[in-house]
Amino acid sequence: MRSGIFGIVVVVLGFLLYTSIFVVNPTQQALVLQLGRVDRVIQEPGPQLKYPFVQNVVYLDKRILDLDMSPQEVIAADLKRLVVDAFARYRISNPVLFYQRVNNIRTANQRLSTFLQSSLRSELGKASFEAIVRDDRSGLMELIRQEVSQAAAELGIEVVDVKIRRADLPDANSQAIFARMQTERQREATEIRAQGEEQSRRIRSRADRDATVLVAEANRDSEIIRGDGDAERNKIFAQAFGADPEFFAFYRSMQAYEAGLQAGDTSLVLSPDSSFFRFFKDPTGVNAPANGSGSDDVEDIRSPSLAAQ
Repeated sequence: MRSGIFGIVVVVLGFLLYTSIFVVNPTQQALVLQLGRVDRVIQEPGPQLKYPFVQNVVYLDKRILDLDMSPQEVIAADLKRLVVDAFARYRISNPVLFYQRVNNIRTANQRLSTFLQSSLRSELGKASFEAIVRDDRSGLMELIRQEVSQAAAELGIEVVDVKIRRADLPDANSQAIFARMQTERQREATEIRAQGEEQSRRIRSRADRDATVLVAEANRDSEIIRGDGDAERNKIFAQAFGADPEFFAFYRSMQAYEAGLQAGDTSLVLSPDSSFFRFFKDPTGVNAPANGSGSDDVEDIRSPSLAAQ
């Protein structure tokens, strides 16, 4: 009987001890509630005690939490529309106030989203498009963080950081700007091509003119050189003719034989006594016919040979 009662007492004490002990993790902070009211705050990790059945424990996150917003459309001070994608980081700085005002993380995110949207529209609406995108982005983020942190302090929340992940023009505006940029680039390309074609034609016409001048000067110089050569040749021939007329007559006759007695369809109708064949009968050409016709025939044969030289 006594052992049974002792066993029951041990079980009851074990159950009471089990319900009296709770453990706080390093990433958590705890609120001990007694009949719905906050009795104490525990921020140190480790095992803790509470009154069973009378007190219960609410755990809150001690880490830095993220708040992601859906993209918002904002009108800048220069009336340009922007799609802003922002996010915030915060921590629970006052767990008692946090529990009393919002009670849980989901409700806190909803309230913070409202604060962040309002602050974004207010501060970005005062700045220009260039300041938001390029010039003063970090300064604007700090102003928004301070404003949101001031509003969130009433919820027991400290806003650590606010950042703009992306700030772009709306899709319709982006397409219009892209089309305008494409049109401008095409116009610039057309203008550059026209200028290049103009320069090409100018260079080509200059080159053609220079080529014509060079060819004309070359022809002129060649004619002058050819004329000088012909004059020199005639001078040499004249000197040769004057030095030995008989040898020249023999040389010219040999040239006439070479030009006139070639294989082909050419036929010569001449008398055997013609002066054209005088060197066939006598190498000295002394026994040439003396009649006028033969002389004329020889002259007729020699003239084309002279012209060919």
